[in-house]
Amino acid sequence: MNGSRPVILPFFLALLGSRPVILPFFLALLVLLLNRNFYEPLKPNDIQDTFYKSSVKDEDPHFVTPIYIPAKLEKDILDNAVELGYASKEYSRGCTIWKEDDGKFFPQTQNYLSNLERYKEAVQSLDPVPDLLKSIQSSGSYDVCTKARPHPTLGLEAFFERNQLSHTASGYVEPITTPMRDPKICIYKLFKHVMSLDYLVHDFEAMCRKLKPTSRRVLIDLGASLDILLNNSKKETLLFTLLKLYEKFGFNFDHIYAFEMTPEDPTKLYSELLPEKYFLNYHWINVGVSSEEGHKLNPLHSILKQLNEDDFVVLKIDIDTPEVELPLVKQILEDKDGIYHRLIDQFYFEHHVRLDEMKGWWGEELFESVKDSLDLFYSLRLKGIPAHFWP
Repeated sequence: MNGSRPVILPFFLALLGSRPVILPFFLALLVLLLNRNFYEPLKPNDIQDTFYKSSVKDEDPHFVTPIYIPAKLEKDILDNAVELGYASKEYSRGCTIWKEDDGKFFPQTQNYLSNLERYKEAVQSLDPVPDLLKSIQSSGSYDVCTKARPHPTLGLEAFFERNQLSHTASGYVEPITTPMRDPKICIYKLFKHVMSLDYLVHDFEAMCRKLKPTSRRVLIDLGASLDILLNNSKKETLLFTLLKLYEKFGFNFDHIYAFEMTPEDPTKLYSELLPEKYFLNYHWINVGVSSEEGHKLNPLHSILKQLNEDDFVVLKIDIDTPEVELPLVKQILEDKDGIYHRLIDQFYFEHHVRLDEMKGWWGEELFESVKDSLDLFYSLRLKGIPAHFWP
């Protein structure tokens, strides 16, 4: 487009010399031609792997590159994190913004929560989608990805308003908010929703379009006890709730690498805890994880780095040991080799911080604030890693 300017300009000048009456018209047309398409805003499909540099970023700490665009609610929370008390050295309440007496955030949070509930109901009623990768391999077409929409024509836009969701390299996700899990714990009985995954939003159509015919679908689970962390409404471990969600949208994992330090009786594991359908692809590694870089028991080194960009990779970290978890997350964020943001398609992490609503579960000897956690997840997303709070 730029190369055509030297040719266009002499042509118009010659034309104008013979017809001075239409000078204003051609000048206006010339301006339109020279500026057309150069400053169009990026569409969602243009966002992947695109970086935009602007001086605005220096003025606004929450201005982002098009690889990540935060939802309005997320940006408002980040901009007001100190005012909300999230940087306090004491325990901070994360539910305040979801309460009716909060005049600043409540209308926005209430509207989002209402739309989130509509989305959840649509997901629950959706008919299971056939294996998307196999369909792509057999047809050679990505048209099948439209079947992963929660609404047949509008997709996520049928449930959420403009700027209600954040946009990542893997499509739309829920905004980063407190209380760092299902906000229904702020409204209803905490225990009923504390292990719910209903607050998560996934753009399975966008994830489908990133698949390649040769992709391996891999889930790496760090902190994989099958005895605990029950989803109380479904009486199953949270991992299996997550797996069923992915399977419902046509994502069937080829490999599940499960690290767990607590010794587990293999007979009990395979006869009682692990569903038979996962026998073929479930790799039970009953040892603790190391956070030492380059160590063979550091799964970032021994497993994740052995995969490639065409693979579909989900990483979950919930070891309940900050001394191990945080160095691993720091390695992902620092990304010294520049590959983690290219390999990880979805990332789930339970970050234990000074959140008052979770004090009974997480304890009282925590060093990081709620703002530290919000900033961490925001930084991960800025890096190109779609990060979610894990309950």
